[in-house]
Amino acid sequence: MGQLDGQVVFISGVARGQGRSHALTLAKEGASVIGFDLCDDLTSTAYPGATDADLKETRRLLTEVGARSVLSHGDVRDYAQVEAAFQRGLDEFGRVDIIIPNAGLCAGGKTWELSEEAWRETIDINLTGVWHTVKAAVPTLIEQGEGGSVVFIGSTEALKGAENMSVYAASKHGVTGLMTSLSRELGQYNIRVNSVNPTCVDTNMIQNPYVWGLFQPDNPSPTRESVEPAFTGTHILPVPWMEPIDVSRAILYLVGESGRYITASTLTIDAGFIVKS
Repeated sequence: MGQLDGQVVFISGVARGQGRSHALTLAKEGASVIGFDLCDDLTSTAYPGATDADLKETRRLLTEVGARSVLSHGDVRDYAQVEAAFQRGLDEFGRVDIIIPNAGLCAGGKTWELSEEAWRETIDINLTGVWHTVKAAVPTLIEQGEGGSVVFIGSTEALKGAENMSVYAASKHGVTGLMTSLSRELGQYNIRVNSVNPTCVDTNMIQNPYVWGLFQPDNPSPTRESVEPAFTGTHILPVPWMEPIDVSRAILYLVGESGRYITASTLTIDAGFIVKS
């Protein structure tokens, strides 16, 4: 028996990293998974995008833990694709209980040096894509009349600014505003809406030479190992970054019975980052 037996979760950006972790964590508690991912590179990131092989691996891992899933390709920037991905899962499972708009990217640079393309791509994926994900699935949650849960993936930068990360911070601040507004709209239906706001998570988003260079600007060839002390120095706890599972466990807390009275909350999982900063 799992906490989420019989429930269905809709997740964007499911092919790898946090999205895969969230899917597997909820699946191990009995949830079926509707998921989608772009599976392609983006122009404004310093790291490669997810691949078809990544999506297939997520499907394999879900099957391995005994979960049913409907996974497909889809671009969160295109509402028709998001709606189609959701509908494929709805046709299979007949319901949805949890929505996790997870897909996101991180583009960096000085605010005045960002290209228009990088700005638009970040806002389109990190904010408009998040809206597309809830727009596609929330009506079904309401129609079911059984409550439910939406968990947005924020960031510590959804709660404060960051040098060289203005477009990312702006997009995530927008997610916070969307979360608190949606919580007011959906409370009457017993649908809870929250966000998780982690510090750096050990995924491709931070583990790349561009981000390492932000932490070691005087090192022409920074590495994961060389930047660990600098990352650790941003936290109260003696850790450089957290694992995706740490975020997934917080999501499980919010969507399960343990979080039944939590809504409009910006749950920080940051090893003390915000306080120390």
